[in-house]
Amino acid sequence: MSETTLAEALGWTPPPGWPAMSRDQIRDQLTAPGERFEMEIVTIRGVPTRVWKHAPENLRALMMLARTHGEREFVVYEDERVTYAAFHRAVAKLAHELRERGVKKGDRVALAMRNLPEWPVVFFAAVTIGAICVPLNAWWTGGELAYGLADSGTAVLICDAERWERIAPHTGEIPSLRHVLVSRAGTGELAGPAQHLEAVIGAPGTWGGLPDAEIPDEQIAADDDATIFYTSGTTGHPKGALGTHRNLVTNIFSGAYNATVSVLRRGEVPPDPVPKTALTVIPLFHVTACSATLMGTLAAGNTLVFMHRWDPLKAFQIIERERVNVTGGVPTIAWQLIEHPERENYDLSSLEAIAYGGAPSAPELVRKIRDVFGALPGNGWGMTETMATVTGHSSEDYLNRPTSCGPPVAVADLKIMSEDGTTELPVGEVGELWARGPMVVKGYWNKPEATAETFVDGWVRTGDLARLDEEGFCYIVDRAKDMILRGGENIYSSEVENVLYDHPAVTDAALVGIPHPTLGEEPAAVVHLAPGMDASEAELQAFVAERIAKFKVPVRVLFSEETLPRNANGKILKKDLKALFDQ
Repeated sequence: MSETTLAEALGWTPPPGWPAMSRDQIRDQLTAPGERFEMEIVTIRGVPTRVWKHAPENLRALMMLARTHGEREFVVYEDERVTYAAFHRAVAKLAHELRERGVKKGDRVALAMRNLPEWPVVFFAAVTIGAICVPLNAWWTGGELAYGLADSGTAVLICDAERWERIAPHTGEIPSLRHVLVSRAGTGELAGPAQHLEAVIGAPGTWGGLPDAEIPDEQIAADDDATIFYTSGTTGHPKGALGTHRNLVTNIFSGAYNATVSVLRRGEVPPDPVPKTALTVIPLFHVTACSATLMGTLAAGNTLVFMHRWDPLKAFQIIERERVNVTGGVPTIAWQLIEHPERENYDLSSLEAIAYGGAPSAPELVRKIRDVFGALPGNGWGMTETMATVTGHSSEDYLNRPTSCGPPVAVADLKIMSEDGTTELPVGEVGELWARGPMVVKGYWNKPEATAETFVDGWVRTGDLARLDEEGFCYIVDRAKDMILRGGENIYSSEVENVLYDHPAVTDAALVGIPHPTLGEEPAAVVHLAPGMDASEAELQAFVAERIAKFKVPVRVLFSEETLPRNANGKILKKDLKALFDQ
């Protein structure tokens, strides 16, 4: 079924006169000299690259801009409300504390906590003094967190009490760690080197009373190191993607550019910016939330609402109370809001957009967002190695091409390459997606071989199979071979398979993704047991759960009497295994 036919089947046909302008016309208009989205060419790591000319120079400049929003509310979390002014005071206080503890430019400051008002405070206290912030996956086990801390050479860890409980037994594995500050850990003594974060900056409700100090001085260039976000590799340990200040601030203009394009496509005049309220339910340790959401929020003076944990009924209450304009994150969030039986009991009329990425989404979801909420759907494509936004897709364009993730923003390029990486393929052909632009990270932390393999002359080899159409819209047709996307969380099969192989009864194992109506897919395993050995599904699930994060545990385990099918090169034929779960 063609995109046009599919759109019609979903109940949408383009209104008369749409689109009012082609994307090329819009690009020429928006990026013309003197315009807001003007571009310039700069050399980044030896490669001439288009960049947003008027983007903030670095994250320090972004923090100065955020300060001008004054008494506007920045973060709402349960009964805690933090203004931009109070946020800046807390950032400045913690930044001075980090300096006093010996943190210098380039030192690593790790951040491990759920979405709390303290999260952006720690992040900006680190990056505005030139340190490298290392946001760690809060779902990781203690051992996984310890690996990230040791691999990054973290000097200072700032975490919440739950994460510290996991990490504390592993401090002997982290020789670089000098200081630990823990939030929300009560008032008692803390184990090991840890101290209470509140002893430094107080609780969020008191930040407005901190001194109105300046952040310590530091000279920071646009392409200086800013972050290490860990992304699981298909083999071995997770890899730390080393991001720059430019990577992060690029998202501010990329997001605004995409929004402006949608307005011009329907022939309207872009309105003056008005601060919005967003219910942010994806974790800030993902580049989607940190880079694509948080950076633009600070520039625009928007309000972020955090939840302790995702619950659709609680989300309805928050949307109604706070008059939330934007939410989403991954498709499962949208599906749960649509299908919840209590939805009609709440006033959700403030919702203007529900956007997501990070997991496959059904075209039907595009129509339902429009019909159920009267909101505009949106999605996009990016990855940890691109610090989020490369493409954007929303509004009528999304309804018109419901299986696309959109075209690249004006400063980005996409191309489709042959499997061996030597030949660019023509429009419409499927191959590996390569991406280029100022959002692409420097490489992998302390992994030169992996960096050289993935980053080529400014391009990042994504490992995704995709095609481009005549207008540059991108269609992801498959993903990195061994990756499973469960509700936005990356699960790499080799990691789970290696744990299964550790079980004494298992001699052959493979992890595959099986469809799930809201999560996109879930992990499932097929195993072959050693002769005379025995193990149950529950036993293997418990074995895995003891060793890695719970979201990676197979939801089903099937047992094969024979060793698993392989091709001539000895690789397991996972497509054959997926069919077993349909029986």
